[in-house]
Amino acid sequence: MLLSVIIPTYNEADNIGRLVAELRRHDPDHSVEILVVDAGSADGTAEAARSAGATVLRSPKPGRACQMNHGARHATGEILYFVHADVGIHPGYVTTVRRAVRDGYPAGCYRFRFDSSHPLLRLNSYGTRFEGIMSRGGDQTLFITRALFEELGGFDEHYCIMEDFDIIRRIRRRARFLIVPHDVVVSARKYETNSWLRVQLANLTAFSMFFLKVAPPRIARTYKALLNYR
Repeated sequence: MLLSVIIPTYNEADNIGRLVAELRRHDPDHSVEILVVDAGSADGTAEAARSAGATVLRSPKPGRACQMNHGARHATGEILYFVHADVGIHPGYVTTVRRAVRDGYPAGCYRFRFDSSHPLLRLNSYGTRFEGIMSRGGDQTLFITRALFEELGGFDEHYCIMEDFDIIRRIRRRARFLIVPHDVVVSARKYETNSWLRVQLANLTAFSMFFLKVAPPRIARTYKALLNYR
């Protein structure tokens, strides 16, 4: 089963070369297709991705949902694997994802741990072992068969934020969903710029608005207003 890795990017030149190289290094059979879908980065992200060996696509519209759908339309794999640019993937990702699909799980994600020893972030990481939707998220990466992705209509581009939670919620209504018992490594940069409490408050606010069906642009504005970005 061919695996297509789809990475949405915007100004990720500091991370994308490392990620593509990591994906290649842990693909001993050269059976993985790597598609970077860029939203008009001005920092050389596209060039860095090409130099590392990825195929680079320019998204017709900004926004992760749009970017990931665009990548899926151009992918040739039977399994789609969506990965954020600042994630450290599990070295056994090819075997693990294929085995999960063969075992009857058409979709799933990894647990995560932060690239930080902060004790409260360890608590956050521990929560990703559990089933609740609030323990999920795009940072954990997401694999899904092309067949199920197309059946669901892909990511809902109405969501300019929370698109990952929306699609996981829809997946679980249709199919089995596996939480892979291994970790990917997630950047703690948001927590380094803001306090742990401030990020938790922003996350809880966004989730509450999501479940109350508040318009995604309003959720996005509120979330960004609650946090400092570098």
